[in-house]
This record gives sequence, C-alpha cells and structure tokens, in this order.
Amino acid sequence: MIRILIADDQALVAAGFRAILDAQPDMEVVAEVGDGRQAVEAARRLQPTVALLDVRMPVLDGIEATRRIVAAGVATRVVILTTFDLDEYVWLAVQAGASGFLLKDVRREQLVVGVRAAASGETVVAPAVAQRLVERFARLPKPGTSRPDTFAALSDRELDVLRLVARGLSNAEIASELFVSPATVKTHVAAILSKLDLRDRIQAVVAAYEAGLVQPGA
Repeated sequence: MIRILIADDQALVAAGFRAILDAQPDMEVVAEVGDGRQAVEAARRLQPTVALLDVRMPVLDGIEATRRIVAAGVATRVVILTTFDLDEYVWLAVQAGASGFLLKDVRREQLVVGVRAAASGETVVAPAVAQRLVERFARLPKPGTSRPDTFAALSDRELDVLRLVARGLSNAEIASELFVSPATVKTHVAAILSKLDLRDRIQAVVAAYEAGLVQPGA
C-alpha cells in the first residue's frame, strides 16, 4: 500500500487530491495538513511512502519542508505540487532533495501515475518543469573537458547509462539504446546512485549536467 501525506493550505485542493488518491486500490492518504511545519512533523511521525507538498505554504514553505524531511532521514519521497513552474522553485526543489515536481493542473491520471512512480523510486518531473531544468543547465558556465574526480569510480558503461539518464530516457529506452536488458540498466542505475551517494535519478541528472557529462541540447 502506498501511504501518502498531502500538505496544502488550500483545503479544497487538498480534498481534491485526497479524493483522487484514496479512490485507488493501492493508495491511502494517511494525513492531510495545511502548512510546512505540520508536514515535517507528520512525515517524521507517520513516515509515508510519498509526500505531496505545495511549494507555497504558511509557517514553512514546501522547499524548506522538503529539506527538513530529507535531513530527518525518513524514506519518504517528496513530490512538489504547485501552480508555478518558475525556475527558482524548480531548482530549489531539486537542491532540497525533492524526488519530483508536478504542476497542480496535472490530470487525474498523471497524478496517480506520478505518485506510483515516486513510490517505486522513479523521478517525476512535469514536461514544463523539465524544460525549466534544461534552461537552468544551459545558463551554467561551460565546464572543462576532463572527467571530474567524483565520477572516476564509474565504469565506462555506467557513464554511458548516466548520460542517457540525464537526457531523460527511461530504463526501457536506455536498454534499447545500449542493447541490454532493462534489468541490467536498473542494476547500472543503482550502482551509479550508490557510487555517487545520490538519492535518486533527479539528483543524478543534476550531477551529470553540472559536471559537464551532458550538455543541454546534446
């Protein structure tokens, strides 16, 4: 069962998300709170599978709440929900440790799929948000051509997989590109995250771009 925490100061919005998610046979909303501080407390106490956090909340915003949930060491996967797809929110959410970023106008089916994906350890990023990330990477200073020491522990095949992950390919698409099985790709991704001490794929994407392993538009 996927246990879900919803944090949103707009009661009608939170109730709508609850209705959609509680209707799923494999999901249960275990808490609904109205500010970021309550979200952090509920996450620590209940340790839900997924926390859906509004980016703009009283007392404590969604970004800081995400940062504190991650710092608490709970296994909860945080997905930021907002009506805004502005660059600063996207980047700050990624830096805080969010596992996904969806807009509040997401369709019912996409919300359900996104929660399931987050629960299974995948990255959830709305297309508009993904574009913001690419634009941010495009503004970064161009790195040198030498491989960063951080990535020295990765094999050549793991570097290949990381580059494809950074391009947004799924495990199945990477498998097709490299002529291996999806299970092999999953093993490589797990090894990459472990060796680089990263939480999830979205942090791997950020690391790859910041290190210059991938260039926007490549």
